Amino acid sequence: QVQVVESGGGLVQPGASLRLSCAASGFTFSSYPMSWHRQALGKERELVAQISATGDSTNYADSVKGRFTISRDNAKNTVYLQMNSLKPEDTAVYYCYVRRLLKDYWGQGTQVTVSS
Repeated sequence: QVQVVESGGGLVQPGASLRLSCAASGFTFSSYPMSWHRQALGKERELVAQISATGDSTNYADSVKGRFTISRDNAKNTVYLQMNSLKPEDTAVYYCYVRRLLKDYWGQGTQVTVSS
């Protein structure tokens, strides 16, 4: 079955960096766009970044442009989110997402907390 599993979250100070990973299984990873989303406490889930199946096209939320980088390794069935210059407002649960055959698949999420 399709599974996406996030890892790499944690508690960091403002200005620090983190790299999130999402390991995918149960489908042909290299054929599907992937994306990262986040949900802060009391707010709606929002798109953070997305990447095409081949990795040659990316898109970012305005709030993270220039600070976050999404990438993928199709040989490892893994998508990454490099987060630099983290701000307190980046605090949220981060989710990996894929849509396959008209069905949505989400991971369990990984908590990122940015606080001094």
